[in-house]
Amino acid sequence: MSRYWYTREGMENRANRFRQTKPQPVITMDYSIGQHDFVNAGKASGDIKLALKKIGVDSAVLRRVAIACYEAEINVTAHAEGGLIHANIFPDLIQIIVTDTGPGIDDIEQCMVPGYSTATDYVREMGFGAGLGLPNIKKNTDALFIESTKGGHTVLEIIIFYE
Repeated sequence: MSRYWYTREGMENRANRFRQTKPQPVITMDYSIGQHDFVNAGKASGDIKLALKKIGVDSAVLRRVAIACYEAEINVTAHAEGGLIHANIFPDLIQIIVTDTGPGIDDIEQCMVPGYSTATDYVREMGFGAGLGLPNIKKNTDALFIESTKGGHTVLEIIIFYE
């Protein structure tokens, strides 16, 4: 099993406090993601963005959430055998947990390098697989935790604060 943890500079205390206190979300949203279901890929990120917009979250934060969630959704669609997105919406942040059903990530650090891709020819023909998914997720989050088992599942936890 391999793990990757990133916290944006200055957000360490807030992210750690959130993960330790485990508050109850105000809103939860769940979505299934199908393998190679590029027709429906993006629905979860669009719905989550709309829910945050309805509660008055700033447009710059909405953009970061939409990008991070969409990239995660596309990664599951392109690379995994399917998965789930679970969004927990709190008064001051959103936590998005993405779990897939495999095959796991061999080298998380390598996958964080922009341009590195393990996409199949089919995924590339669909216009995806540029190797920017995980780097774009990292760029748009305040905290990112990845845990993956080779030959097993991968879990991404994304935290984005509204301020």
